Amino acid sequence: MRPPAPAPPAAAPTGPAPKPRLRGLPEEPPARRPVRSRADTASEQLLRRTAGHLLQDVDGLARELVAQISAREPAYPATIGPEELRLEVRTSLESSVRTLLDPPGTWEAARLCSWQIGARRAQRELPLDALLHAFRLGGALVWRRLVETATRREPDHAHLLLHSAAGIWSFVDEHSDLITQAYRLVESQTAREHRERARAMVQALLDGTTRITDLPTVAAALDLPERGRYAVAALAGPVGPPRHPAEAAPAQAGPPPGVRIVRHRGTDGEHALVLLGDADPAEVAACLGHHRGARVGIGTVVEELAEIGAARRSADIALRTCTADGDVALLHERLSTALVVSLPDFGTALVDRALGAVLELDVQDRESMLSTLDVWLDSAGSAQRAGTRLFCHRNTVLNRLRRYEQLSGRSLNHPRHLVELSLALDAYRLLPS
Repeated sequence: MRPPAPAPPAAAPTGPAPKPRLRGLPEEPPARRPVRSRADTASEQLLRRTAGHLLQDVDGLARELVAQISAREPAYPATIGPEELRLEVRTSLESSVRTLLDPPGTWEAARLCSWQIGARRAQRELPLDALLHAFRLGGALVWRRLVETATRREPDHAHLLLHSAAGIWSFVDEHSDLITQAYRLVESQTAREHRERARAMVQALLDGTTRITDLPTVAAALDLPERGRYAVAALAGPVGPPRHPAEAAPAQAGPPPGVRIVRHRGTDGEHALVLLGDADPAEVAACLGHHRGARVGIGTVVEELAEIGAARRSADIALRTCTADGDVALLHERLSTALVVSLPDFGTALVDRALGAVLELDVQDRESMLSTLDVWLDSAGSAQRAGTRLFCHRNTVLNRLRRYEQLSGRSLNHPRHLVELSLALDAYRLLPS
């Protein structure tokens, strides 16, 4: 159900119109003094007499204008029903013609009428150019009927209507501005409400709180399929300018064909909901980070929109396995590390068991031992390769490994001890101290 048409901004007795507010719209359009024509008394009297005849045939005017609008503006029949259009056109024409009869007494009522038309048509998403064209068609019809009526009834004085032309078209221009102002105001508010609604929908999907019965509505609103290959990325790290002024941010890669990315920043961090299509998660990782240094964690791939909550939880875990700025973690490649960060109490216990004696060393000795263990494991147990990376002799690496065995009472030739050491090093790097 659409909200009722908002009322126009509050009137000021004099001076410029106040700036409209987006919430709690006031009841009246900005007040202005009536633009009075400089026509002489005879022309004003002729205008009023002629307008009086038009007012008696306002239904005929409305029928003619509805026919013109329907024929020349296809957006109207596609948006507004014929009876609704007839009533709106009749109301607007009657309001405008009454203003010709009594400008001071009817001016603000006519402005309010135009304001409300602009607001209603914005709510129904009728194109603004179609609305303004229709209003000008109405202005042209009224002017033509005034001239025809005066020429027929008072041919000797019909030329006096020329004195009123400027005032009438000034009225049309002013009310066109009112319509535009009301339309833009509602359009802006509606767009914001749509954004907020979409944001709330994405947040509910990420939280896993979307009701199954609401999924079709959510999918339609976000233009996403209910079934499809989805992943969620969790992001952290630099999101503003690069940390070093001289370091330019790299150009952002566009997503692969068929991939859609819906970004969301919430109180619990930034995420991206990714419709993968046929792409692999690794293919979209490059276009997710904002700037150099951003950390990205991409969770498991799911097959339905209803499973986005689970995909988000796995993305958060993947992000926690990142060890440095610029790191991109795909969960399926870091399952053992994910296990450690998912169970921090057990990870801490593992650190105490496998590294407790090492952590009691002085700072320099401890860091040397930890980096040697880490590089040696990353070098597939090769002391030669580890020494090259650490800029030391392979015998130095072997001496540090033997010392670790002596301190911990564990054997680096025992597979289970190696597994525990590897997990303990992950836990030491990733878990809070």
